[in-house]
Amino acid sequence: MGPGWYAIATFLDPDLSPGDTGSMVFAEMAESMVATGLAARTKDEVIEQMLTILERTGKVRDRELARSDIDRNEQNTPFGMQHGIAIPHAKTAAVEEMLACVAVTAEPVDFSSIDGSPSRICVMTLSPPDQVGPHLRFLSEVGRLLKSRRLRKAILNAGSSEELLRLIRGG
Repeated sequence: MGPGWYAIATFLDPDLSPGDTGSMVFAEMAESMVATGLAARTKDEVIEQMLTILERTGKVRDRELARSDIDRNEQNTPFGMQHGIAIPHAKTAAVEEMLACVAVTAEPVDFSSIDGSPSRICVMTLSPPDQVGPHLRFLSEVGRLLKSRRLRKAILNAGSSEELLRLIRGG
């Protein structure tokens, strides 16, 4: 993934190893935290719809704060990666624990990616400001997971949330 979340996370957390990542989040992720065919056409619509998915958990205490922190983070770190992947994320006091969701949009959406390609695979995570390790580990896991062209293609072709969840869990 270009500069690579794994490389960034390893630099920030030298004890990080490929087997020591945020994969527990995927293992524990409920089917309600993944969506296929997301009908969003703009980056803002994707972010809003994904925030709604996270909000349904009852664990987002302040949606407006979460959105504000996402927007602020994007000013420093564009969310568009390579290969049609976007990772909107933020550290925010709006949550007490790390939350994540995964969505595949029906149509490509411009996230100002580093390779210029629009995104369809979107992963959102919100983490409390005081939990750096799990946040970096999860971003690292996302980067490692989505390096596979075959997996990206399978994710794009997933016909249901159940199939998408199985794929990101490695099944």
